[in-house]
Amino acid sequence: MIEGTFSFLKNLGQQQDAKDAIPTEDLSKMAEFSIDEYRPMKVIVIGAGLTGVAAAIRYRQYVPNVDVNIYEKNDGIGGTWYLNRYPGVACDNPAHCFAYTFEHKGDWSACYSPGHEILQYINHVVDKWNVRSHIKLQHEVVHMQWDEPSGQWVVRIRRPLAHDPATFEEFEDRADVVLNGTGALSRWKWPDIEGLHNFKGPIVHSACWDFGGSTWEEDVKDWGDKNVVVVGLGSSALQIVTALQPKVGKLFQVCRGQTWVSPPFSVAKLSEMLGRELNGPDTTNLYFTEEEKKLLEFQENLFRFRQQIEAQMNTAHKVTLRDSELQKTTRAMFTAHMVKSLEKKPWIVDLITPDFSVGVKRITAAPGYLEALCADNCDFVHENIKCITSSTVEAANGQSIPADVIICATGFDTSYKFPFPIIGRNGMSLDEKWSPYPRTYIAACTDGFPNLFFAFGPNSSVGTTSILGMIEHHVMYSVMATMKLQRERLKSIEVKPEAVSDFDNVMESIFSESVPTWYKVGKADGRIVALWPGSSLHCMRALRYPRWEDFNYERVDKTDNRLFWLGDGMTYSEKTLTGDRTWYINPNYVDVPPTPES
Repeated sequence: MIEGTFSFLKNLGQQQDAKDAIPTEDLSKMAEFSIDEYRPMKVIVIGAGLTGVAAAIRYRQYVPNVDVNIYEKNDGIGGTWYLNRYPGVACDNPAHCFAYTFEHKGDWSACYSPGHEILQYINHVVDKWNVRSHIKLQHEVVHMQWDEPSGQWVVRIRRPLAHDPATFEEFEDRADVVLNGTGALSRWKWPDIEGLHNFKGPIVHSACWDFGGSTWEEDVKDWGDKNVVVVGLGSSALQIVTALQPKVGKLFQVCRGQTWVSPPFSVAKLSEMLGRELNGPDTTNLYFTEEEKKLLEFQENLFRFRQQIEAQMNTAHKVTLRDSELQKTTRAMFTAHMVKSLEKKPWIVDLITPDFSVGVKRITAAPGYLEALCADNCDFVHENIKCITSSTVEAANGQSIPADVIICATGFDTSYKFPFPIIGRNGMSLDEKWSPYPRTYIAACTDGFPNLFFAFGPNSSVGTTSILGMIEHHVMYSVMATMKLQRERLKSIEVKPEAVSDFDNVMESIFSESVPTWYKVGKADGRIVALWPGSSLHCMRALRYPRWEDFNYERVDKTDNRLFWLGDGMTYSEKTLTGDRTWYINPNYVDVPPTPES
């Protein structure tokens, strides 16, 4: 029924020019607005990545009389997929599942498709749904504060001057609702290594690849005699090692810690679905033929194909449950895979194989990585880095590693300390509120910060499947809250502190294993701040129907009557004799029950 209601609101919003009702001081009078004479709503979305694009589409689809501005600090659309252009950047889920639910894509080049294809897909969606005009590039949010009298967020934005891009100006915008879509993997950080910037050769962070070429392949074409050092053991580091190993003279991966590298489950499943055997490069990543891409041009074929892949992925959550049978079986399978793949350099197995459970850190497919480690020109240095000199990386064990290029694949600031102040009620900053760790209500919002919502913020990631479905549901959660604000003429919606505490208690009971991971801001001790306390399907069900009783509200109108929003007793179409006055029998509104089987 809720889908029908959304469709109706969409159509109604297209049929009328809603006007802001004027509150009346005389409470004995009937309201001067119709029940569906929706007041204007202003929404600001921070970030033009996957969240921001989905938000621009859904807000305009479901909220009548809405104005949406997306502020993006970078000079391009795509978020992390715009920033990350390092060698080998690719999706770590099957690409057909790394797409919006409302826009499938069938012409991916491979199971784990390269980042530039994902960026092309995002821009395709932007253009198909006319989102580009709502996006303000090179507009960086630098301050946000809740304004109590107006019930709006005052947002300060920094941008370059049109006539002088080297000079910046600041201006203010206001919004009834703010959706923070900056995500967890957007603020990269240098490692804390002595002498890091004493190095005389090129040194880059994986999330800021800036060698100047049009592609990374062009950047590294002359590296055939270079000594390249990759620092880190996360998914970016594994992809970089795999991509660079055949293109450089000598490759050193310097890291600490361990990681589970999974067999290519998705590759095997896809090859089975397509009816072909794995061989050659397809043993680690499956590359689709033109014939297969043509077959997937048909939406019915594409949907069924994606559905089968996601059904398989959505059976994996029990892998993350400590001491479950599936986790034990998976651990044995992963271990066997790593031992077999590292036969040429068996000493690496003991160094890289974790002593912690599968799922404590993000499971990494890393097609081709273990094979790259076994190459003659690749060294795996499992040591802390003591310091960096002008031409070497000095390991803690005394090994001196010659370096012509250093690539730091050392991750992101996942503390959820946003790079700009967010000031809520009573002058409280979000940084203060979230000290020592973020506390949210079902990863969507927090008390003291009304009309502010998050997507891919704290506690909104999962360890196994694609996050796209969860991002879409968090976007829709903020959309439904905005619809409620508008429909019921509310000034603010704010989650109750006790509801935040209850969700915090759920988090406490679910997570306990003590291992350093970006899920815990890189620390062994402390609370999991990134993961949802359950599966992705569990998260989407939790977000689908909001518990409005977990919120406090303030009204726009100066009245104590909670039903003042019922208005003047009419709908806008009958009062003005415009629009559809038979909407209740419209197929987009009516919920037709299925015919029972005899």
